Amino acid sequence: MQPSVPGTTLPPPTARFQEKREVLLDAAARHFNAQGVKGATLGEIAAQVGLVTTSLTYYYRKKEDLATACFLRAIAAHEALARQAQAEAPAATAAARVLCFLQLHAQLLAGMDSGSQPALIGFADIRALPEAQAASVFAAYNGMFRRVRALLDGPETAALGRDDLNARAHLLLSAAHWLRAWVQRHAVDDYPRVAQRQGQLLLQGLAAAGVAWPDATSLAPLGLDAVAAAALHPAGASTGNHTADDHTADAFLRAATMLVNEQGYRGASVERISARLHVTKGSFYHHNETKHDLITACFDRSFAVVGQTLRAAAGAPGPAWQRACAATDALVRFQLGSQGPLLRTSATSALPDEPQRAHVRRQLQQLTGVIAGLLVDGLEDGSLRPHDPAIAAQLLSSAINAAAELQRWVPGISPATSTALYTRPALLGLLCSAG
Repeated sequence: MQPSVPGTTLPPPTARFQEKREVLLDAAARHFNAQGVKGATLGEIAAQVGLVTTSLTYYYRKKEDLATACFLRAIAAHEALARQAQAEAPAATAAARVLCFLQLHAQLLAGMDSGSQPALIGFADIRALPEAQAASVFAAYNGMFRRVRALLDGPETAALGRDDLNARAHLLLSAAHWLRAWVQRHAVDDYPRVAQRQGQLLLQGLAAAGVAWPDATSLAPLGLDAVAAAALHPAGASTGNHTADDHTADAFLRAATMLVNEQGYRGASVERISARLHVTKGSFYHHNETKHDLITACFDRSFAVVGQTLRAAAGAPGPAWQRACAATDALVRFQLGSQGPLLRTSATSALPDEPQRAHVRRQLQQLTGVIAGLLVDGLEDGSLRPHDPAIAAQLLSSAINAAAELQRWVPGISPATSTALYTRPALLGLLCSAG
């Protein structure tokens, strides 16, 4: 079983053109992954394949056209995996198709990391494309999403509604994308084993046999919603006294977070942040020294919310299952609430400063470690079934992170409905009954 990786959709006029274009797309994907779509230049990409910029424009006239080709190529590759999983297990269960898809995806990553297959662009910057190019890319991504969602069709999911299936397909696809960020901690030969364990956790969840989803009365005493909210204003948390400057700072932080999530670091310009709030650039600089300082504060804000919530759950009494459910639920609802979203971790790759990228990555690893420690508690107290806590921690991190985009796939989802539609299957498994 080997994954099929299609090329771009338009046939080249000559074999030489095709060969050169594939080399170019490979180099461009690597460069866009490192620098972001906004940060990369045609000249830098051309130099990597021994071309000058004017020669590169023979293939793609603008950087945005090249980025579009890279995205369409990556989308086609992922859709091919879903088609292959469907074809190899047409009469199988949804679980078998999901496992097949994840195995094929792991083989694709192994091929890229070993150099036997060309690089593919990640999807972090997909919203950074201008409107003219974005339409075709979003249409293709939506088609790929529907193909992945179809893997979940079957008797096991017949009672689920459209919103349930969309939320679960988003969990599945986000876990696959997230795997690319951490699987390199394992040897390439071990990627299939990692994918197998990832798939089992996605499908079966974390709860020990006979352990049900905790009811609201079990979760409320932990008070994690209040912990997440208090992390935004540590100085005034105990009194609730927040000044006008606090609210203005919050508004800038939320606007910048949304734009970085959509456009990447370089795409979140001072002009765009100011326009999002309907203020002038002068107002921006009255409240913020520099854009870099504001984006750094966005990272600090997100890490404070996630870190304090997770550590409160880790230190609370009660079964680890309840604490893991409460922490994940609180953070997902925060993402969808009036104070959200949190900064997506994909924003890290486009930071212009390597020391800051390294610092952010360390913080992410530390937070994942807190989740893993909480899951180890569950292995010890028996509330969680046997599992690999390192892999399970990555899956919960993925679910929390991906909640920032939930409204795109489940329009109208809210903090009040997210538990049943999203958080519950994230912890009980993709094939659990509707909440």
